[in-house]
Amino acid sequence: MKKAIIGLAVLSSVAALTTGCGSSNSNENAASGNTASTNAGATNGSDEKFTIRLADGSPGDEVLSVWNKVKDMYEKAHPNVTVEFVLQDPQLYQTMGLPSLLNGENAPDIYFEWAGDRLKTRVHDGFAADLTSYLEQDGLKGKFSEGNFVGMVYDNKKYMIPTDSQVTNVIWYNKKIFSKVGITQPPTTWDEFMADCEKLKAANYIPITTGNKDLWTAGNWNAHLISRVVGEQAYADAMELKSPFNTPEFAKAMSYMKQLWDNKYINDSVNGINDDEGAALFFNERAAMYPSGGWFVSGAKDKAPDMEYDYFNLPTMPDGKGDQGSVIGVLEGYVVNKNSKHIGAAVDYLKVLESPEVVTMLSQAGSSMIAPGSEPETDPTILKLKDMMDNTKSVVSPPDTGYNLEVADALNSATAEVLGGVSTPEQALAKLDAKVAPLKK
Repeated sequence: MKKAIIGLAVLSSVAALTTGCGSSNSNENAASGNTASTNAGATNGSDEKFTIRLADGSPGDEVLSVWNKVKDMYEKAHPNVTVEFVLQDPQLYQTMGLPSLLNGENAPDIYFEWAGDRLKTRVHDGFAADLTSYLEQDGLKGKFSEGNFVGMVYDNKKYMIPTDSQVTNVIWYNKKIFSKVGITQPPTTWDEFMADCEKLKAANYIPITTGNKDLWTAGNWNAHLISRVVGEQAYADAMELKSPFNTPEFAKAMSYMKQLWDNKYINDSVNGINDDEGAALFFNERAAMYPSGGWFVSGAKDKAPDMEYDYFNLPTMPDGKGDQGSVIGVLEGYVVNKNSKHIGAAVDYLKVLESPEVVTMLSQAGSSMIAPGSEPETDPTILKLKDMMDNTKSVVSPPDTGYNLEVADALNSATAEVLGGVSTPEQALAKLDAKVAPLKK
């Protein structure tokens, strides 16, 4: 993680921002049609003292240091407001932590969430305020493209302020190895992909390395492949338990994973090593390709600074029913609790977190942000990934962020069985349906 280098000029700019915030109407809940009580405090000059609670998974020391600096300056500019961070272990937060917080006493006014099915659940359960009108206010207006709101809009209302978009799986490749074996350009179809794997195997390289001991790595990649084969809606319906997994279409999708194992195109240790160990095979040039997410870039700078690498999106699948230009990834951001008594003040604080100066501070601390910073991103690979995410028509949610975690675990386990040669696609899918059957309502 990069160290945050926070200069006096930047901090002064943030101080000015925190002082300058607070020009919204006093009846801010009514502005968006929310029914919670009228806001008070930071946004209308009231002396009423109150607390804004922000819930999230623990972000790491360097990002938290930036948060605390902004919090201190915000509280200094708004003496009647206390900002409180409610932080949990990320795995706990993602599963039972956030629902417990939202249903408990002193529920957060602001909370981190992933777009898609998870946000839809919060909207349905009455924990997400309509932020449409607030996003047209100074401090937020014009910061985001419509593509940044995929999975955040329901009934034409926006329920999230975006913070980050993360491509969670592309196929990274070693440019030197590709050139050495005569691959002049990355594959665009599955058949080309398989032909390239054969060339690499013949040259004594491991074509693809994956460390799937924790299941999510191959599960993420295979979920994208499944959506390309069966279609995005069919994938979502199965993940939401509206339809079975054990169908000819899903078996066909799983057969492509089997093809990798049968042809020895993937490391034979695939389910016995973790992601870092899988990446090591790529960094030491024993393997030519490595499916992973956008976070690979920072890891490569540390582990293999001289490596020449690039990536390609999942190749198109034969007779695929899904969008063959789709991207698997997560859009994430902050939601304001519909039940908060201080919705306007909560948005006011988020405007500061989305300001160019703070975005730059967070970026220097290793946190990727959608909103533009005061200093532009210059890494060409990161810019290319961002452009791909911003311009795709279809963002596929990974199993473990877009859906019920027990269903995600069951699908990921089925993927591991097929990818490791333990079960046929049909056998793995039958086990999968049996495993999730008790979850159906």
